Amino acid sequence: MASLEKDSVSGQYTTGHEWDGIRELNTPLPRWWVYVFWACVVWSIGYWIAMPTWPTISDYSRGVLNYSSRNELEGDLKAQKQTRSKFESKIAALPVEDVVKDKDLRNFAMTGGKVLFNENCAPCHGAGGVGVPGAYPNLADDEWIWGGQLADLQQTISFGVRNTNSNSHQSEMPKFGADQLLTKEQIDQVADYVVALSSKGSAAGMPGEAIFAEQCVVCHQDGGVGSKDVGAPALNNNIWLFKGNKDAVKQVVVAQVTNPRHGSMPAWSERLDETSIKLLTVYVHSLGGGK
Repeated sequence: MASLEKDSVSGQYTTGHEWDGIRELNTPLPRWWVYVFWACVVWSIGYWIAMPTWPTISDYSRGVLNYSSRNELEGDLKAQKQTRSKFESKIAALPVEDVVKDKDLRNFAMTGGKVLFNENCAPCHGAGGVGVPGAYPNLADDEWIWGGQLADLQQTISFGVRNTNSNSHQSEMPKFGADQLLTKEQIDQVADYVVALSSKGSAAGMPGEAIFAEQCVVCHQDGGVGSKDVGAPALNNNIWLFKGNKDAVKQVVVAQVTNPRHGSMPAWSERLDETSIKLLTVYVHSLGGGK
């Protein structure tokens, strides 16, 4: 430990500390730094008094300003609700077909509908409505089993498919194999015919054509174009909900004809208000281009 003495270069006293021949100068802090430090001390004391700061056993101090971030959030939400209300009131009073004709209302519906879709529909239909093969339909293409018009989508979203709501879409494909309506050979033949239809190949004259005409045309229509009235999907394209991979189309058709699976969708009108249904309708209609 060196004694206190003046440094010959700077003219300042040393602190008496020395390491490896290097002496520590007793340099005072800059005045501006000292002023800032004490200003911060004064400001912190004022903050403790003005704002909620100190915890208590079962609560906390409110401060003289009685500030609450929760109250601020509630105020922001109330302001947002007032801003949205002018759009929502107009949408509530208009049919969904007129909503899409108004640019401002359509933009509002698209934004609100996307939020609602992500909160309620994406868990099944996926982000952007891409669906889940083998489980939930793709909403991002132009294949609409129950119709792609705005009114069709509003109906489907409102009341769902195959649920307990009396207004829901109801349809059921016969169990041609499980109930022995067709033999295994006949099912194999009609599956070959359906695969030919879907691949745009030549299906005329195939053994399954007569079986299809007798058993399937009533729902799937001539040429397998499908019918939205009974929820019968088109079979003349290569879009398959229960398709495993491109090499398994026939197996999937055979399985579905033998003992079909039937999906279900909830009635969202039981959970969402009419305006929210319209927002969802506009958004979903835009995903696959609608009709």
